[in-house]
Amino acid sequence: MTKDVITLTQKMPDPLSVIAGLLSGGPDKLVGAEGDGAVVQLCDEQGRPLVSVEAPLLVQVRGEAQRLLGASEPQVPYWWTEARATTGVREAEQLAGAFAARLATLAGGTAWPPEAAGSLAVVTPDGVSAVPTPAAAQPAVDVLTDKVAVVIQDRPVVAMTAWLSDALRAAANAELGLQIVTPAGTRLSPAVRNSLPGWPSRWVVRDEKAGYYDGMSGAVLEWKNGLFATVESPDATPDDPRTPVADAFGSDIQDTGERQLAISFRAVHPADDRLVLGGALETLWRQITGEPPVGWGTEEPANLPWSLRQLTDVAHERAPEPTWLVVVGTPERPGHATVRISRTKAGVEEDVTLAFGYGPGEEVPAEAVRAAAEALATRHDLQSMLVQIRKARRDLSVPPRFEGPGVPYAFVLGAEEVRAMPGDRARRTPLRESPVPLGPRTRPALYYPLPGDPGDLSGWQDFERLMRHLKGDPTR
Repeated sequence: MTKDVITLTQKMPDPLSVIAGLLSGGPDKLVGAEGDGAVVQLCDEQGRPLVSVEAPLLVQVRGEAQRLLGASEPQVPYWWTEARATTGVREAEQLAGAFAARLATLAGGTAWPPEAAGSLAVVTPDGVSAVPTPAAAQPAVDVLTDKVAVVIQDRPVVAMTAWLSDALRAAANAELGLQIVTPAGTRLSPAVRNSLPGWPSRWVVRDEKAGYYDGMSGAVLEWKNGLFATVESPDATPDDPRTPVADAFGSDIQDTGERQLAISFRAVHPADDRLVLGGALETLWRQITGEPPVGWGTEEPANLPWSLRQLTDVAHERAPEPTWLVVVGTPERPGHATVRISRTKAGVEEDVTLAFGYGPGEEVPAEAVRAAAEALATRHDLQSMLVQIRKARRDLSVPPRFEGPGVPYAFVLGAEEVRAMPGDRARRTPLRESPVPLGPRTRPALYYPLPGDPGDLSGWQDFERLMRHLKGDPTR
């Protein structure tokens, strides 16, 4: 299994510090580069990688080390440098630890996990060489088959790091699934959960009793024919596969009082050189929390202070290719969003999925949703928005156990969509409550209340009836 070692330093690791850290394997170890120089590798005599080191990342957002590592962090700004030891070589982990120890000493900082920062002495893995790396594999990929790329992670939260983003992109380009294997105590960042494709991609959790199970569904898994696949019961039939569910997935289910306010929306803007992106997200964030987001980035950790102009510049530079972003809030009010910006025939689309976390005794400000919806509908080209309330963790991370589905609280249809509906269909619905107009009377958006408590599935039934009605489905 590969081992991640992360160094947090106040000073930027200069080239001499990095080279000194890489020479932890002795002067006979070779240095190579991947990813257009963004990844530096310590290699054996055959040129096979032992330790891969990502380019240092300047983190200017408070709380990211605590959110993703559970670690105390230096005062922002600080430098985040990741090293990854290669699978199958025990001494490679020692090399990564020695690298982290040297880097922390030279640049002034700490390493995570603390026990990984080993001795400053030279590590001499005599007679040991790295497992050959397939040509199509990324530094983050541990196993590559003709069906999937497998990434093994052993950290508190699997984040959408540059490593993992590259692995996802490479797997998609090769038409492969991506399977992430973790210990039972690991959780996913919402960014990873929202980005993980469908089958054969999955989150694989190691379990003492079940062996392996799917962290999202609980289905017991086994390694078969080059990928982790579900285990079928002996009495399974084509119509009823009866896939067993791991006990750990459904055990110890209790209401802790923690809640999430989950919101997804799409805004479609006319293409214009003067267009500033991110305004809809900032407006909603302010309405819900009273303050804007604190940071964003194109990977995790989110490393840049919140800036509409910088965000817009990045999306403009990448156009016409889409841009994916992560946005975070303060540790005091957990907030997390993923944003996909793309150019389409309709204009410039922003697809946003976000959530805010609340602990026991903290009130979920659901009533603020209507004000946020009106602001988006009148000023930010809102197309549609769905709001849910979930029984889920305040810190927004995704555990490998059952969390009940959210319950729809409200749905919003943008003014252009309301106008495009024939007749009075958008205003006359089968719901118990009538929609509330938002914005100008002549061209209003419509806010559909869907009251319900977490655990009450009638909210989903109301939502499904509404969707069928809006689509003109006569079977409603």
